[in-house]
Amino acid sequence: AFGQLGYGGGQLMQVCVATSMATIVVTSLRSVSSHHKKGAVDWSVLRSWGPVLAGSAVVGTFVATQVSSLTLQAVFAVLAGLAGLWMAFGREEWRLGAAMPVEPVRSALAGGVGFFSAMMGIGGGTFGVPLMTLFGMPIHRAVATASGFGVVIAVPSVLGFLLLPVAGAPPLSIGAVNLPAFLVVIGSTLLTTPFGVRLAHAMNPKPLKRAFAVFLILVALNMLRKVLGW
Repeated sequence: AFGQLGYGGGQLMQVCVATSMATIVVTSLRSVSSHHKKGAVDWSVLRSWGPVLAGSAVVGTFVATQVSSLTLQAVFAVLAGLAGLWMAFGREEWRLGAAMPVEPVRSALAGGVGFFSAMMGIGGGTFGVPLMTLFGMPIHRAVATASGFGVVIAVPSVLGFLLLPVAGAPPLSIGAVNLPAFLVVIGSTLLTTPFGVRLAHAMNPKPLKRAFAVFLILVALNMLRKVLGW
């Protein structure tokens, strides 16, 4: 949308990533609260993964400020596509473990989720949900817990992006965060988030997993289209 309005430059993707992260702070708080009321959030996982998620998100934010928009789009397309393909075609018997990992594997995985999520301006669901299901967590519980990942990842990321000077940023931006875009997105998502939570819990696991896979693959294909200039 920014590009169609005449705003571009090498850091346009950074503005999109930063603004997306700012919206994730608010929507994830609303989402994790709704999931918690249904008893679906695994707080033990969130507490044990949280510090590394936050620290790696800071590193991911720094890297995002140093690379080109095209590079960010390419990384996003590849990783989101792989996650979507796993959710679509992965078999139930494919497991990395029967329970969530302990150290040092836990820190390594949490670091990867936090780093790549912050770098691409997404919450923890894209990578967190497939990863937790690989360790045997039911899809509904994984989705609920990943909503908490979003808060932990987004807060330190937004603080970093607010301090990022961006040449040619759209008007009414603070650092890399564009306030009008933030308000427009928040206005709609705050209304729809509770409905999304109720729908997720009402769906059977298999359709929910397929819906999540389709979403990831479509997003990845759209990003790949932009990388290839189509």
